[in-house]
Amino acid sequence: MLFLFWENIILALNGLRSNIMRTLLTMLGIIIGIASVIAIMTVGDSINGTVTSSMESIGANNITVSVSRVESEDEEITSTGRNFGSFSRNASMSDDDYITDEMIAEFRSEYTDSIQGIFLSESVGSGTAEDGDLSSSVTITGVNSDYLENEELTIVAGRTFTDRDQEESRKVVFVADDLVDTMFGGQYFDAIGEVIDVFIKNRYYQYTIIGVYEYEESSSIAATSDSTELPTTVYLPLYAAREETRSTTGFSSFTVATATGVDSTEFCDTIEAFFNNNYYRNNEDFEISTSSMESMLSSLTEMVSTISMAIAVIAGISLLVGGIGVMNIMLVSITERTREIGTRKALGATNSSIRTQFIVESIVICIIGGIIGILLGIGIAAIATNVLGFAVQPSINGIILSVTFSVFIGVFFGYYPANKAAKLNPIEALRYE
Repeated sequence: MLFLFWENIILALNGLRSNIMRTLLTMLGIIIGIASVIAIMTVGDSINGTVTSSMESIGANNITVSVSRVESEDEEITSTGRNFGSFSRNASMSDDDYITDEMIAEFRSEYTDSIQGIFLSESVGSGTAEDGDLSSSVTITGVNSDYLENEELTIVAGRTFTDRDQEESRKVVFVADDLVDTMFGGQYFDAIGEVIDVFIKNRYYQYTIIGVYEYEESSSIAATSDSTELPTTVYLPLYAAREETRSTTGFSSFTVATATGVDSTEFCDTIEAFFNNNYYRNNEDFEISTSSMESMLSSLTEMVSTISMAIAVIAGISLLVGGIGVMNIMLVSITERTREIGTRKALGATNSSIRTQFIVESIVICIIGGIIGILLGIGIAAIATNVLGFAVQPSINGIILSVTFSVFIGVFFGYYPANKAAKLNPIEALRYE
């Protein structure tokens, strides 16, 4: 049986080699269809892979906790317009609506084992650090200890913030090496203890440098920015920043990093229940809502995959056209080889052996076309992803699907011509001119 199978493959290859141009034209529909499917699925997988890596580097286990307006289901029509229940569209947050330090401390204490860190920040603004004629664009951001640890910055010189820096709201900063290169000639250790003036919104701020970190420019920012100098972040103790902004309220949002093994999607419900049941139960206008980076990533990945699959299915229609081309050429081939079929049947070949011969020939056409299509599709995808700035990730599922579909097309569209050849009357076939 195995010998006959290989013999059929050899016969198929010999038959295809006898008319190479016709064979290539027959394969063209298969090649274009497979290449289109592979290219689309590979680009989709590459986008998914890049986006996933980027979001995971930000923190796939991060949950954003924020104060949001209550959405009431009760709807009331008034002479001034449409209002929803007792909620006023123009309601603004009062001091009592913000998340306080006490709330966060109680939450941390209640769920210590489930929390890796709580990130708090306060933006002072963007401006320019100045020293005579020297200047550097900066963004001043106040952060707590967990936030700074999560950034995983590489210390070049000095130190980061201590608990005392945070508690006493000291005006000390952790700056990027780019700033030191510009303003202190790259002398990182000499910059420690130096005072810099930062001009933000018509006001000067003075800070003492206690540490220098290695600045790593985001590839996405670098690709989209035309500026020769991008602003670097200058980190300030959280409550020192809040003093600068004269912020006396609590926080409108913060970020929670869940511990390893904790389902961040389920923990979102736990966070909402804790804050809403304990602190916002009687608040008619505002409540706590959460959003998980993991759920956002899952939704985005699913959306890209769905779009890629839909486009791939549309592109796959060309495979049907290619299959019809295969069936057409097989019918022509059978007509041309009628006497050969008659001779084989006269020598004792069974209907099943004749049928198998032509089905195998059809499969060989589709598989060779499929392989060429896969290579072409990967090449097109590599060029496309390179232009888009993503790392190419060949779609293994797309390759397996394409090869399987190629074999299916070979069997499906080859069966009718093969069956027609098997049913030929040997006497009539031998008489065929």
